[in-house]
Amino acid sequence: MSQTAEMKRAIIKDYAAKANDTGSPEVQIALLTHRINGLTEHFKLHSKDNHSRRGLLKMVSQRRSLLDHIKKSDVPRYQKIIERLELRR
Repeated sequence: MSQTAEMKRAIIKDYAAKANDTGSPEVQIALLTHRINGLTEHFKLHSKDNHSRRGLLKMVSQRRSLLDHIKKSDVPRYQKIIERLELRR
């Protein structure tokens, strides 16, 4: 499922710390998580799509790097984003 402009705006609005906040790690992680979840659903139908799988792995790696950055600088902020996005089940 592709990410439409209104879906992206809604995610940014939910996770932004202040107005016009699109670059904070929380917003970036939320957008990546949404895209990763969409690709995960895609792979349930198209298991041999290796080109998209490479993109998925890059997104997961980028999200992991952003999460590591937050964890290193501010642990309560890290725990809050993990709980809010339900990443550790």
